[in-house]
Amino acid sequence: MAASELTVVEADDDLWRKYDALARRAYGHPVEDIMRLGTHADRRVAVRDGKVIAGGLGLLIPQYFGGRPVPSASTAGGCTAPEERGDHLAAHLIAERLRPLREQGAVVSTLWTASTGYVRRLGWEAPAQVHSWRVRTDELKRSFDGSGFEITHGATEQVRLLQNSLAAQWNGPWQRPSWWEDWQHQQHPDLATYHFNRPGQEPSGVLSVAGERHPVEGRQLVVHDFWSADHPTASAMLAFLGRHNSRIPTIAFQRTGLPPAPLLLHHLHRCGALTSRAWHPWMLRILDLRQAVQLRGWPEELDLTLTIEVVTEDGEATERFILKIAEGQGELTPSTRDGMLTLTRGQFAVWYAGGYRSAAAAALAGVYGEPRALARLLLATADREPWLADYF
Repeated sequence: MAASELTVVEADDDLWRKYDALARRAYGHPVEDIMRLGTHADRRVAVRDGKVIAGGLGLLIPQYFGGRPVPSASTAGGCTAPEERGDHLAAHLIAERLRPLREQGAVVSTLWTASTGYVRRLGWEAPAQVHSWRVRTDELKRSFDGSGFEITHGATEQVRLLQNSLAAQWNGPWQRPSWWEDWQHQQHPDLATYHFNRPGQEPSGVLSVAGERHPVEGRQLVVHDFWSADHPTASAMLAFLGRHNSRIPTIAFQRTGLPPAPLLLHHLHRCGALTSRAWHPWMLRILDLRQAVQLRGWPEELDLTLTIEVVTEDGEATERFILKIAEGQGELTPSTRDGMLTLTRGQFAVWYAGGYRSAAAAALAGVYGEPRALARLLLATADREPWLADYF
């Protein structure tokens, strides 16, 4: 069906209930967040002849990049009726879902998907691999020392400020909105939060866990939040998880629930006690190149000027720019000069998120240009690693 034969509209409560019923049919199971997040999101549905045939959520939530919150359009809960698939309706719908968020200031967009090839053609790219981890509880008890730390149950405003501060040290985490905590407890009523501190000092770690049924082991403990200011605190948090060994055989880290750091793997006595599973990656798209560069945080000591070319969204041409970063500010201005480097918009998104950890990795990914210029470009985003800790 042609896109002109349908209308994409903001959903009122009645249309949203109809979309919820459609999503249950399309996914094959209830998607509870469609209703839970609906009150906080921009809700769009596609309607033809009075029938809801597709839809999805859009969340305007800042994401940290370079230590600054950048307005981001996070899309979730989208689907198309099975009988309507195959006519590029999803591409049209996602453009309409992004439009109001772009009008409200979003300059980047992020999503989770199993259809990586499809959304890549629409302009998104994955800045990092995503895994869920499982480790034997006995191994944590044996491998980590939690002495010297006080552990307190409950989240306070001080703890929320700590989480927000630690989130800014990575590229990608949400600046969590005021409704985030209530939403998490709706999903996981038994979610328990603990904070860690040295005696007489401020909290330096936040850990949130919830118990879940396991088909073989009976119960497992799932880590939803793992925020640590330093190595000793992280060790104390892992040691605390190990204390559950008398009743919980395995600790599972929710996808992206573990920071992309080698602490856990490097300190285990037996590497076979840890297993990983690849999950849907988080995908990033730059909606407005110039605004995204301007709003992002940059290293204060960096002084960089490069001419670059970015392939247009249709892939038919390139746009030429001068990238200038100085005194913590970035600017991307149009240029007529040949670029020293050429990037697709997807490669630009990976670079923006700090996903290229070396010039060799960027070159293997297809970034083309002068090696020295490429190395200088990567320095601009090498101070923070990509990590989207909030699965939505």
